[in-house]
Amino acid sequence: MTNSTSRNIHQGRNIKRFREMLGIKQDSLAHEMGEDWSQKKISLLEQKETIEEDILRQVSEILHIPVEAIQNFDEEQAVNIISNTFHANDSATGFIYNNYPTFHPVDKLIQLHEEKIALYERMLKEKDEMMARLERLITNK
Repeated sequence: MTNSTSRNIHQGRNIKRFREMLGIKQDSLAHEMGEDWSQKKISLLEQKETIEEDILRQVSEILHIPVEAIQNFDEEQAVNIISNTFHANDSATGFIYNNYPTFHPVDKLIQLHEEKIALYERMLKEKDEMMARLERLITNK
């Protein structure tokens, strides 16, 4: 296998992709990186094609992903693998795609509404019981 620079893997862009997939903002990553880091510095880091090993290691620890993922992830290659492997009607892969839910959304909505009503009725019953206890306490004094 060739090294990452000859395959044109952009490590900064990979950091950005993984960070965004994890829902982490640049300023949050900067905060985790330490006092010397800012949102602007993370932005500049994500623009660099090649990143120093120690910084890669620190980012990978914060994002909880292997350093190799940042160094080797190639979006074009991943898309090619996915498109060549998975097809919508391909049962040979062992995957079955069900685009039709096994429940009716209206039935689910009705079920949630009934659960909400039951909860409300339980809360009212508990309130009535608490009011009765408070009345007994007041009248016993």
